[in-house]
Amino acid sequence: MAFKYPEFLVETEWLAEHLNDSDIRVLDCTAFNRADGSGGVRAESGRESWAMGHIPGAGHADLVSDLSDNDAPFRYMLPQIPQLAQAFSGYGVGAGTRAVLYDSTSGSWATRIWWMLRAIGFDDAYVLDGGLHKWKLEGRPVNSDPSTYPPAIFLAKPRAGLMANKDEVLAALDLGATCVLNALSKEQHLGSGGANYGRAGRIADSVNVPAGDLTDPVTHAYLPAKQLAQRFAQVGADRAERVITYCGGGIAASNDAFILTMLGYENVAVYDASMSEWAADPSLPMQTG
Repeated sequence: MAFKYPEFLVETEWLAEHLNDSDIRVLDCTAFNRADGSGGVRAESGRESWAMGHIPGAGHADLVSDLSDNDAPFRYMLPQIPQLAQAFSGYGVGAGTRAVLYDSTSGSWATRIWWMLRAIGFDDAYVLDGGLHKWKLEGRPVNSDPSTYPPAIFLAKPRAGLMANKDEVLAALDLGATCVLNALSKEQHLGSGGANYGRAGRIADSVNVPAGDLTDPVTHAYLPAKQLAQRFAQVGADRAERVITYCGGGIAASNDAFILTMLGYENVAVYDASMSEWAADPSLPMQTG
């Protein structure tokens, strides 16, 4: 079995060959979730990490500072279209360019920004399989040189249905046609460990495919399509008309959504506020165990 849309993923060898193409824009999307001292997490920009070492020529896409609605009550929320268009234009992403996205950790930061670009109608974005980890594992060059691209003209064409809100998720719990899928770890899903967001556990009746289980632990590249398809089928995603993914703040959820899209699922959404919102509202149903 192969991915239905393999073109959304590029290999390190391909990037090495095309790194100096005039239309390529390589963006390090790294950010960090840091412990906040109360059992939860806080957002931290990855700009300093980028400055210490990145793929030659890569700019930094700052999810925390530039690509989140920092007036929203929950971190990483999708900002208004003008803010996104201005940020991506400043990164050199727009008409006539191809954006290759990577991060230095799990791949979820890169897929979050890929999903955001998809949501606002930019289709020439690709995720680097294995990210910076695989790039360095293969002995490919990194440097700390300041990198910028010339500004581009970014014309947003928003797509409906790619981001879900609390009301949609709540309604989905009563609809057998929708699969609500948790991308957090098994321990967080069960409520037995890991960071929590006010209440331990999961959205009631949701299923679990951890984003951390989508990749090879050595290379950080994605597992074969057949293996990934089986993991989603095992929890019933293949029988659903719609899949809504969630996590703590829409990051790991974007990784699951990315793979589902690559596999050919045509009706996938990310619950933007995820558990940061859901667990904070005691009226919303949750389960443990």
